[in-house]
Amino acid sequence: PKIKEAREVMNILHEIATMLNTNLDRETLSLCISLCENGVNPEALAAMIKELKRESAAQATESESNR
Repeated sequence: PKIKEAREVMNILHEIATMLNTNLDRETLSLCISLCENGVNPEALAAMIKELKRESAAQATESESNR
Protein backbone atom coordinates (compact mmCIF):
# COMPACT_ATOMS: atom_id res chain seq x y z
CA PRO A 1 0.00 0.00 0.00
CA LYS A 2 2.78 2.50 0.85
CA ILE A 3 4.52 1.92 -2.49
CA LYS A 4 1.23 2.43 -4.30
CA GLU A 5 0.61 5.65 -2.36
CA ALA A 6 4.12 6.91 -3.08
CA ARG A 7 3.67 6.17 -6.78
CA GLU A 8 0.34 8.01 -6.76
CA VAL A 9 1.89 11.05 -5.07
CA MET A 10 4.74 11.00 -7.58
CA ASN A 11 2.27 10.85 -10.47
CA ILE A 12 0.40 13.86 -9.09
CA LEU A 13 3.61 15.84 -8.53
CA HIS A 14 4.82 15.00 -12.04
CA GLU A 15 1.48 16.11 -13.47
CA ILE A 16 1.78 19.42 -11.59
CA ALA A 17 5.37 19.85 -12.77
CA THR A 18 4.24 19.20 -16.34
CA MET A 19 1.45 21.77 -16.06
CA LEU A 20 4.01 24.28 -14.79
CA ASN A 21 6.29 23.52 -17.78
CA THR A 22 9.24 22.57 -15.58
CA ASN A 23 10.53 20.09 -18.17
CA LEU A 24 11.60 17.79 -15.33
CA ASP A 25 11.31 14.06 -15.94
CA ARG A 26 10.10 11.77 -13.17
CA GLU A 27 13.60 10.77 -12.10
CA THR A 28 14.82 14.36 -11.85
CA LEU A 29 11.66 15.42 -10.04
CA SER A 30 12.10 12.54 -7.61
CA LEU A 31 15.70 13.59 -6.92
CA CYS A 32 14.59 17.19 -6.31
CA ILE A 33 11.93 16.03 -3.87
CA SER A 34 14.45 13.85 -2.06
CA LEU A 35 16.91 16.73 -1.82
CA CYS A 36 14.22 19.00 -0.35
CA GLU A 37 13.16 16.32 2.12
CA ASN A 38 16.79 16.16 3.23
CA GLY A 39 17.07 19.86 3.93
CA VAL A 40 18.06 21.48 0.64
CA ASN A 41 16.49 24.91 0.24
CA PRO A 42 13.82 24.53 -2.51
CA GLU A 43 14.33 28.08 -3.81
CA ALA A 44 18.08 27.58 -4.07
CA LEU A 45 17.50 24.25 -5.83
CA ALA A 46 15.09 25.88 -8.29
CA ALA A 47 17.61 28.65 -8.99
CA MET A 48 20.35 26.09 -9.60
CA ILE A 49 18.17 24.08 -11.98
CA LYS A 50 17.28 27.24 -13.93
CA GLU A 51 20.96 28.18 -14.17
CA LEU A 52 21.94 24.70 -15.36
CA LYS A 53 19.20 24.79 -18.00
CA ARG A 54 20.38 28.23 -19.15
CA GLU A 55 23.98 27.00 -19.41
CA SER A 56 22.90 23.89 -21.26
CA ALA A 57 20.88 25.95 -23.76
CA ALA A 58 23.80 28.34 -24.25
CA GLN A 59 26.19 25.45 -24.91
CA ALA A 60 23.75 23.90 -27.38
CA THR A 61 23.46 27.22 -29.22
CA GLU A 62 27.24 27.65 -29.22
CA SER A 63 27.72 24.11 -30.47
CA GLU A 64 25.28 24.66 -33.34
CA SER A 65 26.94 27.90 -34.39
CA ASN A 66 30.35 26.18 -34.53
CA ARG A 67 29.16 23.68 -37.14
